[in-house]
Order: sequence, then structure tokens, then C-alpha cells
Amino acid sequence: MSNPSPHPDNNYDPAGNTQMFRAFVDEKPPVEQVQQYQAQSRSRVGLIAGVVIALVVIVGVVALALK
Repeated sequence: MSNPSPHPDNNYDPAGNTQMFRAFVDEKPPVEQVQQYQAQSRSRVGLIAGVVIALVVIVGVVALALK
């Protein structure tokens, strides 16, 4: 029975040696991934701001209704 290797050939372990680790750390993400992340964070900020504004409006309406 053969011993299966813990890491397949196409999945290298960057901690295996210093050169591979440094190449892994210095690797830059593609521009598309950076732009996609920025777009997601912008939409997330807009969503949070919208929820906060909606809550302020609701609290204001309730406060006026109770006066």
C-alpha cells in the first residue's frame, strides 16, 4: 500500500521553505479582486448608513407621536 502524500502536487505548502514562503507573502492580489472588495465595502457602508438613518427617522416619528 502506498502512502498518500499530505499535500497534492498542485497545492504547495508555502511554509515548506523560506523562498516559497517569501514568494507567498509578497504575492499581490489581482486588481479585479481589489476593485471587487472596494465595491463590496462601499455598498456595505451605504447599507449601514441607510439603516442608521432609517432608525433615526423612526425614533423621531415615535418621539413626536408621544408628545
